[in-house]
Amino acid sequence: MRDEQLLPGNIERIGVFRAMHLGGVLCSTPALRALRAAFPSAQITLIGLPCASDLVRRLSDVDQLLPFPGFPGMPECDAQVAALPDFFRAAQASRFDLLIQLHGDGAVTNPLCAALGARCTAGFYPLGGWCPDEQRFAPWSDRGPEVRRWLRLLQVLGIPACGEQIELPILREERERHRALAGLHGLHRHGYVCVHPGARLASRRWSTERFAKVADWLAQQGLRVVITGTNAEDGLARELIASMRAPAINLTGATDLGMFAALLGDARLLVSNDTGASHIAAAMRTPSVIVCAGSDPERWAPLDTERHHVVHHPVICRPCTHDRCPFDHPCALAVTTEAVIQRARILLRKEMLHAVA
Repeated sequence: MRDEQLLPGNIERIGVFRAMHLGGVLCSTPALRALRAAFPSAQITLIGLPCASDLVRRLSDVDQLLPFPGFPGMPECDAQVAALPDFFRAAQASRFDLLIQLHGDGAVTNPLCAALGARCTAGFYPLGGWCPDEQRFAPWSDRGPEVRRWLRLLQVLGIPACGEQIELPILREERERHRALAGLHGLHRHGYVCVHPGARLASRRWSTERFAKVADWLAQQGLRVVITGTNAEDGLARELIASMRAPAINLTGATDLGMFAALLGDARLLVSNDTGASHIAAAMRTPSVIVCAGSDPERWAPLDTERHHVVHHPVICRPCTHDRCPFDHPCALAVTTEAVIQRARILLRKEMLHAVA
């Protein structure tokens, strides 16, 4: 199988293993687009977390989702070990002609993907580790942006890129619901900013008190402040609003994925932790200031550095693998409100100049 060429005529079923949360899957959309262009008639299945279902149903480059229940040794998801036998049976029954491992260096995921019964597999492998196929696996590097990492892998397979822009299509009914919500709160395009204080891990969060100071400064610029997040993050939103002097609109839990994307698309600016919201802003081309605490800014920062500014403090323990920082959270504490406000000022001024031009 190693000498077999990956030609559209002999590849009918493709599996893409990418078991990450929203931001991680969004970063793979340029690779999925390139894959669809190379194999326009193939059935492409994303093997990912169940939470990716809402994103998959709107992506034209993916046909279906095969839910992945997690696996021991993968920190991105809680392993539902009892569900693994059914998952392996479903994957093997899919009879993939090609399975591409788009999830990390392969130390854990390459053996996992090898057990899914595909005719051939591809991906990265860790330096000094097991390489399943010298033709279709490339050595892993910790350096570089996430979007370009997977495009580089496809280039190894002879698949050219079709642009680097990440995608998040919005459905018509979601735009209509967004317009109704915006009308209810008197929100006008580019007349408000979104502040997103949440993140899945506490180690990735900047303090609500500092977000509040930035939000107050934004309100002083004549912009309405909208606090966003999931239902589970409503407590953070309330803490932030309680620390503010200016009024704010709390829309945590009020939007689904498409409505949230539309809300960000009409916003003048996003101020957020390094989480899924930052990648949605990148997809919608909405300027953003991202506080990067714990994660790797080189890997996860949006590619458009003119429109998206990432503020971070270098620490030797980055990237963090803890839910809560075991130290005094220096990566977050060292990011000042003044630094974030300075970046917000620059981006607001740029947008004003572009509007005048």
